[in-house]
Amino acid sequence: MNLLPGEEQLELVGAAAEFLSERMPVERIRSNREEPSAVPADVWREGAEMGLLTLGLPERFGGSGRPLDDEVLLHIEFGRHLLPGPFLAGTLAARVAAGCGLPELAQEIGSGAAPVALALLRGDGAIRPVKGTFDLFDHHGARYALAAGRDGAALIDIGVFGRPRVITPADPGTRIATATVRGAEPLHWLPADDEWIWGRAMVLSAAFLTGLAAAAATRATEHAKTRVQFGKPIGVHQAIKHTCVDMEVAAEAAQAQTIFAAIAYATGRADALLQILSAVTVAGRAAVDNAAAGIQILGGMGYTFESDMHLFLKRAHVYRHLFGEPADVLAELLAQERAQ
Repeated sequence: MNLLPGEEQLELVGAAAEFLSERMPVERIRSNREEPSAVPADVWREGAEMGLLTLGLPERFGGSGRPLDDEVLLHIEFGRHLLPGPFLAGTLAARVAAGCGLPELAQEIGSGAAPVALALLRGDGAIRPVKGTFDLFDHHGARYALAAGRDGAALIDIGVFGRPRVITPADPGTRIATATVRGAEPLHWLPADDEWIWGRAMVLSAAFLTGLAAAAATRATEHAKTRVQFGKPIGVHQAIKHTCVDMEVAAEAAQAQTIFAAIAYATGRADALLQILSAVTVAGRAAVDNAAAGIQILGGMGYTFESDMHLFLKRAHVYRHLFGEPADVLAELLAQERAQ
């Protein structure tokens, strides 16, 4: 099986990379850190118009109808550029609307006209009915919230969460708040038997983590080539050289496993859950380890606010905990029959 991207896929990724580099460079994460929204309104609209939310949405719902592996490559690029904002939530929410047979709502979400927050249940509670304590990502200006669980996914009126308590995260590119709901019905519910949104969410979060891992490896390697000490680039030393190689291997493994997980999901393979859990585990570990190693290679600069490397580490920790705790994901992976 060829897991390398084709020419058309490379063109798609290249166009997205150019937009992200020009309109959402990593430097804006620092400059916008005090803003209520991580993404300026004009950039959000431009990104939506480019189809960043609707690449995999069926054409009859206003999307491009591309396969999931194309979406994976796009979200890998999101991770490479540390893209903040509700792009993942919007992508999944448009899919839920389409699955519920609501073309107007799917197009409204996909066009960026109706931003969607990501609602993650923490501790005991339920998604249907909506009850318990939820972490809300990018809730400012959102019209809906998306919650995804094993049994289905829900679109929820953002008003259900009242006035959430805003939390200051370590990652300046993340906007998070918390709210407790005593009981409410979601606006729309898509059972997992109709479409497994949780599985798609896991694949796309693994893709973002893969992008983080790849970007950390690239930046560390470039620094090792150009940072000169005692008349030589630091990359000539085996401790640095071997670390850079290990980082690149980890990123490559994460990408291969994540793309294969996307194929397993899309084709309904019997081992789809195993492949998805493997992707999240491999990509999550690669993102965290590569960013941490990158900080070490950059030395004292890696810890400074002006450096980008610590931002990759912080975002990696955020994404690793989105749809399942790492320890729980690993435990479930090891419990799979093929893993015994």
